[in-house]
Amino acid sequence: MMARTQITLDRELHRRARARAADLGVSLAEYVRRLVAADLGGTRQPVGVEAIFDLGDSGGSDIARHKDEYIGEAFEAEWRGER
Repeated sequence: MMARTQITLDRELHRRARARAADLGVSLAEYVRRLVAADLGGTRQPVGVEAIFDLGDSGGSDIARHKDEYIGEAFEAEWRGER
């Protein structure tokens, strides 16, 4: 059973939290739940097998063909401090 909770965040923190939740593909509420659970050492709820459907769907691009190039670009950006 869930308990409803209300929090107040400054606008910039709220914007960044919503963006991070979107990057993870979850709601802001789920993102906050995960952060609290991680901080308190809670266990995550088991994820159903449906969560992995389309896991490798690249939308038609061939990432595998260019993986070495992409990895090199990521390392170079990290080295330059761009990430």
